[in-house]
Amino acid sequence: MRYQRSSALFSEAKKYIPGGVNSPVRAFKAVGGDPIFIKEAKGAYLYDEDDNQYIDFIASWGPLILGHAHEPVLNAVIEKAKKGTSFGIPTAIETELAKLAVSMVPNIDKIRFVNSGTEACMSAVRLARGYTGKDKIIKFAGCYHGHSDSFLIQAGSGAVTFGSPNSPGVTKGTAKDTLLANYNDLQGVKTLVKANKGEIAAIIIEPVAGNMGCIIPTDTFIKGLRELCTQEGILLLFDEVMTGFRLGKGGAQEALGIDADIVMFGKVIGGGLPVGAFAARDEIMSYLAPDGPVYQAGTLSGNPLAMNAGLAMLTELNNKPETFTSLANKTKFLHEGIAEVLNEKGVTHQINRFGSMISVHFCDEPVIDFASSAKGNNESFKKYFHGMLDKGIYLPPSAFESYFLNDAISYADLAKTIEAVRSIF
Repeated sequence: MRYQRSSALFSEAKKYIPGGVNSPVRAFKAVGGDPIFIKEAKGAYLYDEDDNQYIDFIASWGPLILGHAHEPVLNAVIEKAKKGTSFGIPTAIETELAKLAVSMVPNIDKIRFVNSGTEACMSAVRLARGYTGKDKIIKFAGCYHGHSDSFLIQAGSGAVTFGSPNSPGVTKGTAKDTLLANYNDLQGVKTLVKANKGEIAAIIIEPVAGNMGCIIPTDTFIKGLRELCTQEGILLLFDEVMTGFRLGKGGAQEALGIDADIVMFGKVIGGGLPVGAFAARDEIMSYLAPDGPVYQAGTLSGNPLAMNAGLAMLTELNNKPETFTSLANKTKFLHEGIAEVLNEKGVTHQINRFGSMISVHFCDEPVIDFASSAKGNNESFKKYFHGMLDKGIYLPPSAFESYFLNDAISYADLAKTIEAVRSIF
């Protein structure tokens, strides 16, 4: 592979953009080398500025479930853009998308659209505090809920990769209201709740984690959280920015059989455009302005381009639930193929998979939380990442990220990916 133009573009970008990127993980700090710059994408494939083609295993970090430039979504954006790009005034399309989303997701009555997953999580926590009248929240080490101050306490993904899990700029006052627990450790959560009796507004979690690799909750853990929250008057918040409308029509709530109190969504609800949302039962959402006292606003919230793209995306997923089975089967095929190769080659590894999310960890213990994820051999991961990149396979440039399959990926693409692993090792 030749990366001459990408490297030149990165050098130029660093003169005007901090680190040369607008999101830290893109800088390849965790894997070394210069990032590639993408020129265009279609279906399962990315094309960089040097005209290299890659099979894409990040799908814009999750939302492009049906592949890049999917025709109905693309047409929805073009059609709506011709009529204006933003109004800051209500449009009928917002209600159409809201009605569809509420019909697909269990246990929600109303939804509020915002502009990003970060904004959705930030707003959901404010709503939980306003509803309960309590200040503290519990989050889990390695779970990433965006870059709002409350969440940059042992965050996963970019914060870990970038080496600043506790970011400067987060005040001590904010940090003291965020209590840290370990994923899949129910007893640890119970201990925190007991020590802060009557003070905890919410427990926020990635129900299937994607920011320390793909981490699956044990049945005892996730059910125990639901029971504990019900007993203690704590709201259970599911950050489904990655899992919503990906693990099934009803997201992780449906896949795990657990009802959350507030659910947050990300870019998939806008067909891959910048958007987010949070949703809950009516009695909770009624606390939100203008109906209630908890304030939240945004000029671009409900942007017509994102709403129309999201309507096209969710309509197709709602009408074709077999898409989720197809994605899960493809992910299983990839899992089994990579595992067979790594076992043949005697490579120490763990593979986690849930639905269309998967991650490969170069360690000898099961990966069940942030601490076990961090034990992976990062030098092996760097060689793996760059070896795959040179074979035309684009993986997340961090060992702390899940892969996200899109349904445009073919079995031939998956077979090529498995053979690339064989070639590298």
